[in-house]
Amino acid sequence: MSFPQPAPTRQIVERIRDQAMQLGFSRFGISGIELGEDAEHLRRWLDAGMHGSMQWMAAHGDKRARPADLVPGTLSVISVGLDYGRAHDEAWETLANGERAYVARYALGRDYHKLMRNRLQKLAEAVQALLGPFGYRAFTDSAPVLERALARNAGLGWIGKHTCLIDKNGGSWFFLGELYTDLPLPPSTPASNHCGTCSRCIDICPTQAIIAPYRLDARRCISYLTIEHQGSIPEDLRRGIGNRIFGCDDCQLICPWNKFARRFEEPDFAPRNRLDVASLVELFAWEEDEFLRRTEGSPIRRSGHERWLRNIAVALGNAPTTPAIIAALHSRAQHPSELVREHVAWALAQHTLPV
Repeated sequence: MSFPQPAPTRQIVERIRDQAMQLGFSRFGISGIELGEDAEHLRRWLDAGMHGSMQWMAAHGDKRARPADLVPGTLSVISVGLDYGRAHDEAWETLANGERAYVARYALGRDYHKLMRNRLQKLAEAVQALLGPFGYRAFTDSAPVLERALARNAGLGWIGKHTCLIDKNGGSWFFLGELYTDLPLPPSTPASNHCGTCSRCIDICPTQAIIAPYRLDARRCISYLTIEHQGSIPEDLRRGIGNRIFGCDDCQLICPWNKFARRFEEPDFAPRNRLDVASLVELFAWEEDEFLRRTEGSPIRRSGHERWLRNIAVALGNAPTTPAIIAALHSRAQHPSELVREHVAWALAQHTLPV
């Protein structure tokens, strides 16, 4: 890898920022590649086993904190953000309605990865038009990258007590993407922390997964349990899941900084299949072919139909006792999957009146 001479100036960086904004990104910054303290934090987290069954995190731990090991020749990283915020009222209304399904706001529409990758590629081409050929690699949650630490160092926001990135001018509802480059770009000013004494995200977590400020035990996290975890959901955590069938947003919904979140009208992020208002019963009725058809191009596809039913069965167990909910559970009581049958049996037991 090589970089053009002379080294890019801050005026050039501003032109790159302008290109990023024109491509639809809402945030932009540049960082170096030193992540020493973050590497140590990651190492302690992995050693404590808090990554659960996500073995890929342990397998690539060192590369996450060493950008030049992942992409040799990397000198600086361009971080970008793309807002996806929506009105909070509708989220709280769905969470309060036990017969409706709650899907994490980021997953209501099209999978953001392809959109981000395409825009990052266009940004790389714009940089090349400004500076000539250079070495780069684009990432959108697609490789061992400490994207929040890099984004913090690039000034996009600070890592909050819930471990999400927060911008005091726009909250936390935004996706991240990176361009690893061999350009010696002047870095942005890192973001400072503004969580203060607030502990709302810790207090509201339904499963107490935020065990201390800035320390998340993924094994208790609803996002991990409903998306990453492949086996049976621990019984002591099922009640806390409530009606959340894919991910969880409580820690972001309660964050005071999200009153500044920007509403972003990206058509790809508009809700599909009525997922913002759908009932648990109607989603539980999807057979596998319908599930695959309806989730094409959606982040939900990665859960697979079996875990989709597992998650909804738990939510139905937490739902109000109604004839429709009982009938829906009985319809899956003899499902071929042992995993589904187990969670359906648990759910039915929650609706059994004591003798």
